[in-house]
Amino acid sequence: MKNWPQMTKELSAHLRNLRGGAPEVMKAFAGIAQAATAAKALDAKTKELIALGIAVAVRCDDCIAFHVKAAVELGATRDEVLETLGTAIYMGAGPSVMYASHALEAFGQFDAAAKPVVAPVITTRTKRPDAIMRSTVVPVTLLPVRSAATVKFEPLSLTSMRY
Repeated sequence: MKNWPQMTKELSAHLRNLRGGAPEVMKAFAGIAQAATAAKALDAKTKELIALGIAVAVRCDDCIAFHVKAAVELGATRDEVLETLGTAIYMGAGPSVMYASHALEAFGQFDAAAKPVVAPVITTRTKRPDAIMRSTVVPVTLLPVRSAATVKFEPLSLTSMRY
């Protein structure tokens, strides 16, 4: 189990070093944080709970530590935190479900374009000098060829096939 209060103390020391090494960037980040958390239409506690939900959804332990600490300092209750976490779970899972359907659709399209399609057979007639006309069955593999709007299939060259 993690010691979250200790984690925030240790992280604060690392952040001080970062502020010393990249002062302009860290000052700008602090300005964004102050502007984003300032009480306006939403109070500061609600904004911290939102930040906590986002921290959970993006899986940032360090962010969780700081936003839980701030939410507690602003008077958040266990029930408020649990409701926030429920929403974070929903948002972490919901988008994943939606994007999973996109990924499955993309897989289907790429998979279909990558696999050669084998036509059953093509029957040809060949003349042999020592025999009458005879039928030869030639299997043909079709390879996908992409055009601007569709995928079409064209046969391999029959001249390269032995039959």
